[in-house]
Amino acid sequence: MKKYLNLFDFKQKVDYKIEILSGLTVALALIPEAIAFAFMAELSPLTGLYAAFVMGLVASVLGGRPGMISGATGAVAVVIVSLSISHGPEYIFATVVMAGILQILAGIFKLGKFMRLVPQPVVYGFVNGLAVIIFMSQLGQFKNSDGEWLTGNPLYTLLGLVVVTMFIIWGLPKLSKAIPSSLVAILVVFGIVITFGIDTKTVGDLASIEGGFPPFHIPMVPFTFETLQVITPYAVIMAGVGLIESLLTLNIIDEITETRGRGNKECVAQGTANVLSGFFSGMGGCAMLGQSLINISSGARARLSGIVAAVMLLIFIMFGAGLIGKLPMAALTGVMIMVSIGTFEWVSFRMIGKIPKTDLFVGILVAVITVFLHNLALAVLIGVIISALVFAWDNAKRIRARKRMDENGVKYYEIYGPLFFGSTAVFNDKFDILNDPEEIVIDFSESRVVDMSAIDTLNKLTERYQKVGKKVHLKHLSPDCRKLLKNADALIDVNVIEDPTYKVVVDKI
Repeated sequence: MKKYLNLFDFKQKVDYKIEILSGLTVALALIPEAIAFAFMAELSPLTGLYAAFVMGLVASVLGGRPGMISGATGAVAVVIVSLSISHGPEYIFATVVMAGILQILAGIFKLGKFMRLVPQPVVYGFVNGLAVIIFMSQLGQFKNSDGEWLTGNPLYTLLGLVVVTMFIIWGLPKLSKAIPSSLVAILVVFGIVITFGIDTKTVGDLASIEGGFPPFHIPMVPFTFETLQVITPYAVIMAGVGLIESLLTLNIIDEITETRGRGNKECVAQGTANVLSGFFSGMGGCAMLGQSLINISSGARARLSGIVAAVMLLIFIMFGAGLIGKLPMAALTGVMIMVSIGTFEWVSFRMIGKIPKTDLFVGILVAVITVFLHNLALAVLIGVIISALVFAWDNAKRIRARKRMDENGVKYYEIYGPLFFGSTAVFNDKFDILNDPEEIVIDFSESRVVDMSAIDTLNKLTERYQKVGKKVHLKHLSPDCRKLLKNADALIDVNVIEDPTYKVVVDKI
């Protein structure tokens, strides 16, 4: 049953039974999520289900992270809901296609590597916020059709079934991992409900999932500049949100599985999936952290599980709508609550008092924005900006200069730390122009000239020395620094001796 398969990118054992059963579990968990997100976007349930099928299948086959699950997501639904209300589903399909094209371009131009710039506190905040969202999204199951909280026997019944589901998911792996515990929990609770005729919410109470194969459909929108003006802003935001959520999910799965996914390949796969989703009547989507964690925690590590999940979802839509409609929502609610518990980075609580206060602030802020605004892209962007500003401020204070004189009366300034926009003021304070000798050497063997602000500072510094008849040499400039300074040759006498060799890691993915 277990074999080594190069087809699945990572040379590791693949258990077909686990992959198939895990895919089945994920398919069951995808149904209520896809329906709920379609409703959130003011679209028909089948629009969300078709998106889940197309996104899941294409991303599983072409993606850069085997085992990761894609489908219709709340992040995308939040972006497109206002367009759906104002212009209707046809504009949604066109927007999804354009967003997919933008994501493909992001992968072609290897923009996936920029996810390396996301600091760990931002990742923790994103994951914790998403865990809270997953948990809060399940609370709706504890309300009736009028939006009021359940009471009495309906509440106790639902709670009991949810607890049974959670207990099985928690306890079964301690006894055996032969079958995914989530699938066992769903089947056991389903059996309990059917055997004892328990009256509780089912998937069919949300909406009918009965349908056919996703129909090919070119978006019926006017091919005009006005249409482009309408859909472009939504497409750009959707593409950005989708890539951020997908690549962050990829990084998290990488950490869990101790393997490395391919970010740029995932960008192309997500874009291709969205383009096809738009042409096959889907609302688009991206990677899903919750379902991906269900898949990974069930033992799946290959593409097969995602393919099975997508194919089974389509089979449910086309042939099994009646049976799937009888599944108790309590079982799926229990599964998702356990996912939220497993998603949350509980270690972040132990870090309080042990990490810089700015990192703690960034993590909390990202989590709060994620939870209350449901805007993952904004949360990550704000977190990255704050972290970058803190980093720049800290490094601006670290530049220093060691001074010495040689036997010829030449004064040396040995610079330590990067010279960039934040450190130029401190850098200038290191020099004593009037009292320095006729010739000075600024040694950059332990520093780098980073940006235009640094170049401007060096130009002005040499001008000040020239005005008092003194000569400046720059020593140990790296090739990239000399390239930045090539336009300043008339002002700066560059004396390069024993340049350090910089080895830059190139991302070939």
